[in-house]
Amino acid sequence: MRSVGGARPLLLEEIEALLTSGALIVDACRYAVRDETTVVSLARRPVLFALARMLGEAWPADVPRGELVAGAFRSKHADESYRARLRVEVGRLRVELRTLADVSATKQGFALTPRHASQVLVLAPPVEERHAAVLAFLADGESWSSSALALALSSSARTVQRALDSLAAAGKVQPIGRGRARRWMTPPLLGFPTLLLLPGPLPGN
Repeated sequence: MRSVGGARPLLLEEIEALLTSGALIVDACRYAVRDETTVVSLARRPVLFALARMLGEAWPADVPRGELVAGAFRSKHADESYRARLRVEVGRLRVELRTLADVSATKQGFALTPRHASQVLVLAPPVEERHAAVLAFLADGESWSSSALALALSSSARTVQRALDSLAAAGKVQPIGRGRARRWMTPPLLGFPTLLLLPGPLPGN
């Protein structure tokens, strides 16, 4: 985990204290941005969540546009078309987070500014998932067909099916139905993992 405050393991019993700490939390376990009273789910908006996470990890500094393009769109070249797309997605992120934070333009890129919280923390699983984008769409418990996932991810059906097969083998997703009626979803979530990564110490510790 990259952060100006570093990273440290967070035990399960510390989660409750974190969620009531008053910090703005970018939650990479449930693909959401939250504070004590408000939760904004970005589970079906993987590009927006990728931007929010990069901005959260860099806070209070900004993130250059080239890095945001590379992280959100998986492109090494931030040409004008990607920069235009970045502006559109940042605008959408502003709308989603309007009650929690602002995303402001800087000379180099963009920065996250909490509206009420005094600190931004990024909560992440101890092992990053290879097929995180697919899991992001399935994280809210809804079922998806592989073709719908491919369309939403702008990916090929074969690539998405390989990802689903890999995740199913690891017990992270499960199929429902057969043939064209087959849908995919995540198993019931029983809680946070027992070990999480948190940049810096908990507020008040």
